[in-house]
Amino acid sequence: MVGQPLMTEQKTEAEPMLDKNWWRGAVIYQIYPRSFQDHNGDGIGDLVGITERLDYVADLGVDAIWLSPFFTSPMKDFGYDVSNYRDVDPIFGTLSDFDQLVKKAHTLKLKVIIDQVISHCSDKHPWFAESRLNRTNDRSDWFVWADPKPDGTPPNNWLSIFGGSAWTWDSRRMQYYMHNFLASQPDLNFHNPAVQEALLDTMRFWLERGVDGFRLDTVNFYFHSEGLENNPVVKAEDFNASTAPAVNPYNFQEHVYDKSRPENLAFLQKLRALTDKYDAKTTVGEIGDSQHQLEVMAAYTSGDDHLHMAYTFDYLGGEFSAAHFRKAIDTTEREAPDGWICLAFSNHDVVRHVSRWATHDQQPAFAPLAASLLLSMRGSVCLYQGEELGLTEAELSFDDLVDPYGIEFWPEFKGRDGCRTPMVWQTQSPLGGFTTATRAWLPVPADHMTKCVDRETVDPASLLNHYKAMLAFRRAHPALERGTIKTLDAPDGVLAFIREEDGEKLFCAFNMTDTPVTMALPPGVSLAASGAPGIIAEPVAGSLSFPGFGAYIGTVK
Repeated sequence: MVGQPLMTEQKTEAEPMLDKNWWRGAVIYQIYPRSFQDHNGDGIGDLVGITERLDYVADLGVDAIWLSPFFTSPMKDFGYDVSNYRDVDPIFGTLSDFDQLVKKAHTLKLKVIIDQVISHCSDKHPWFAESRLNRTNDRSDWFVWADPKPDGTPPNNWLSIFGGSAWTWDSRRMQYYMHNFLASQPDLNFHNPAVQEALLDTMRFWLERGVDGFRLDTVNFYFHSEGLENNPVVKAEDFNASTAPAVNPYNFQEHVYDKSRPENLAFLQKLRALTDKYDAKTTVGEIGDSQHQLEVMAAYTSGDDHLHMAYTFDYLGGEFSAAHFRKAIDTTEREAPDGWICLAFSNHDVVRHVSRWATHDQQPAFAPLAASLLLSMRGSVCLYQGEELGLTEAELSFDDLVDPYGIEFWPEFKGRDGCRTPMVWQTQSPLGGFTTATRAWLPVPADHMTKCVDRETVDPASLLNHYKAMLAFRRAHPALERGTIKTLDAPDGVLAFIREEDGEKLFCAFNMTDTPVTMALPPGVSLAASGAPGIIAEPVAGSLSFPGFGAYIGTVK
């Protein structure tokens, strides 16, 4: 019956113990369901389509998949506005389809991680429909309501990421409600214990269906300050346009009262206690805070009673430079020595990294270098669908846009549609084999058709085959999967570090520029061939000569 959990079978004594730390160093492949594979021919990807393509994902050599939201939703924010946390939206299929997906994934030894969007829900959710009726109903305080100022304006200066005030007037209650995102995405009131328990219960529902963990959307947005104090203004000297675009006024405030509140730590402990009741589950949180990312990540992942891991936007934005990467690595190691980071260069919210960090003529050399670097750094890794093909950011017209964020800030910011276009599978099929429909929900760029899976699979020198080889290399080396990292001094433009674990010691160096450079080997470092794929630098007479975007990984003797 819809909405009922599928009870998992009890583990027998003969079954092997699961590795509860499988997530540490794991590589997770992110699937955006609308754009992965359309099975029923309506131009929108679905769960059956994903299941049909899981053999491809397993063949890559990754450990898990992460599914972006597939829950019932009016799709104002394409699934990140949930109206039923316990069911599948009909455009994606059914709960039975989901169960079959999990079964197939587990047969292929792939873990399944699903999105949980619990900081807010849709205004079509029954909880909000009841809450907005009046100020006395049973769910009247399940959302963040506040009286207006005497002049009728919102209670404070908090802003929505999607533009304008974070407060919308509701004439039924004669109050404002808070929304960090769209007005159709009201924020849940985590100060109410009943809200916390209801949300944890929805997560229990999916754990019972066999999921292996949760990716927690906007995990630091759960709590707000009950005092509703005004946020202070960002000082001009502290404004970083590279991580906080000036086109959005949200970035003009220090968000000290509307997110990243200390009360969140106690809730994360409750969440961890829930997942720990099940075998070998994991949690990965999205830290959406450009001003205090590492501080929040350290607090959320340190110890063994909060999140297992979290990712920040240090590598989903910022610059592609040795100096930036070394600073981020060193700061992470210093500020969160017992925490664990999840690394990603691309995802469904940012410009694809091949376009963000490289010019068109640089991309063929840049893409394999970026893959080798990402899979050599310390942390778990998220790969975004199509990243392994070298898909670039799609250039779309305004008429093609469906993302409300892009529509709001066009043309200075073109939104997130450019990284969400359909996956391309077959060179000779219309729309890349994504759908049998004559039109997909977003256009398939012509230049993506040159990077289809079928074409790259048979080309030994393709980026796809480089990813496969690098994933296999990472899995074969404990130092890369779970080892320590220590950065080294290197010439400008070169990032170098040592990875070490269980007696294995690897020297890794990456020329992050398109200009050739020579690097002297560190004192006392003698290298042996490691068999790393695609390495295009060799040690000669105590030094390494790199071409542009060259790399070297060697075993320290």
